[in-house]
Amino acid sequence: MAMNILLTGGAGYIGSHTAYALKQVGFTPVVLDNLSQGHLWAVKFGPFIKGDMGDEATVRALCAEYKPAALIHFAAFIDVGESVVKPAKYMENNFYKAARLLDVALSCGIKQTVFSSTAAVYGTPQNSVLLREDHPLKPINPYGESKLAAENYLRSLGSKGMRSVTLRYFNAAGAAESSVGIGEAHKPESHLIPNVLLAGLGQKEKVKIFGTDYPTPDGTAVRDYIHVCDLAEAHVASLRYLLADGATEVCNLGTGRGSSVKEVITTAERIMRLEIPKSYESRRSGDPTFLVADATVAKQKLRWQLLYSLEQIIESALKWHRTIQYMEAVKVG
Repeated sequence: MAMNILLTGGAGYIGSHTAYALKQVGFTPVVLDNLSQGHLWAVKFGPFIKGDMGDEATVRALCAEYKPAALIHFAAFIDVGESVVKPAKYMENNFYKAARLLDVALSCGIKQTVFSSTAAVYGTPQNSVLLREDHPLKPINPYGESKLAAENYLRSLGSKGMRSVTLRYFNAAGAAESSVGIGEAHKPESHLIPNVLLAGLGQKEKVKIFGTDYPTPDGTAVRDYIHVCDLAEAHVASLRYLLADGATEVCNLGTGRGSSVKEVITTAERIMRLEIPKSYESRRSGDPTFLVADATVAKQKLRWQLLYSLEQIIESALKWHRTIQYMEAVKVG
């Protein structure tokens, strides 16, 4: 009988890819999602319960029925700009509801949690070197603050027997192979790679490049883009690590190789064989020059390996954005 794993936010982009990865290796993902950000069409690999992670009765009933062996927690609001305008919304969902979820899960006997966190907990890097887990934690927006608060609370539950792996990752992109039928579908879309592709496909007027005067080789900011399937595999690796009695860990997930905004656009143009319409804008406040992960800990502790290059990320995302399913997804939200 397959081991049940509770996925909060499993109807979302990274959550649904993790559900697929779990199913592929014999686990049963049990998805709890209120569908405020996720999509019902992305839930296809195990049981689905529509509900809020902060609802104690819902979580208790789910745990009683499915008896999950572990929790993988995704459900979070992630729009940095919105978090600045609505900080209370982000603290309520990303911290207070997460804390209630963790308390209930622990009381129901779940003592292993994989927590989906973010590089936003680091704030602005002190220099242009690979970010390690011991970098000072100084978030510069309410989104990062809410995720760091949840990280700290999860760590505090170690005194009650909870073991956890916190995964801080950078820029997720790409999609599973087309036959799987899942991918990124945000409305509105704020991430660079899908916006580049949508501009190239004529579904968006142009892609905006924010800042061309950074101290980088081509003047644009450098980020660490990681395939969503590589991220999903890291969550599976974290789960296996915990089920084998691994100790609490914090791990960065990234490629260790940054790509500039112009490099992403040039790569997409080469793959699509066309020039993508673009405009050059002023820098956005708070955007660091260089944000790239040192993922040594994840590779050593979790035995996690990267499989996908930037080219493969863009190729897989392009295939997804050309599907009828994507078109229908963004119509219905």
